[in-house]
Amino acid sequence: MTNDTDISRRTALLLGTAGTAVALVGCGTGGADDSGTSDNGPVEITKLADIPVGGSIEASLDGKPILISQPTAGTVVAFSAICTHQGCVVKPVENEFDCPCHGSKFDPTTGEALAGPATTPLATVKVTVTGDAVMAG
Repeated sequence: MTNDTDISRRTALLLGTAGTAVALVGCGTGGADDSGTSDNGPVEITKLADIPVGGSIEASLDGKPILISQPTAGTVVAFSAICTHQGCVVKPVENEFDCPCHGSKFDPTTGEALAGPATTPLATVKVTVTGDAVMAG
């Protein structure tokens, strides 16, 4: 016997899924810049040496997936790894970022959509190089 305050597993799962969807909406999937700031000031994301020149790596910032590229030695750019098409996590593959869900492709130096269905660029994440560290914020 149940009372009105009991929540079924199905209801709890649906509520959890809705909360996840709301959280993803707040991830900044549009082309707007993400400040990459923290309440505690700049945050080290990775070491410059961990990013191959001309390549990219996966990382996270505040628990959100990001992609960091080093197009030329000492120059670093970063983007949200959330696809602007339907929110899948984009991965670095050879010389581009690929969405495994629907095949969108993005430029690793600009975040621009190279092939659809996505048409909006990945959101930029502001990063800087301080010494040998890649910092956000």
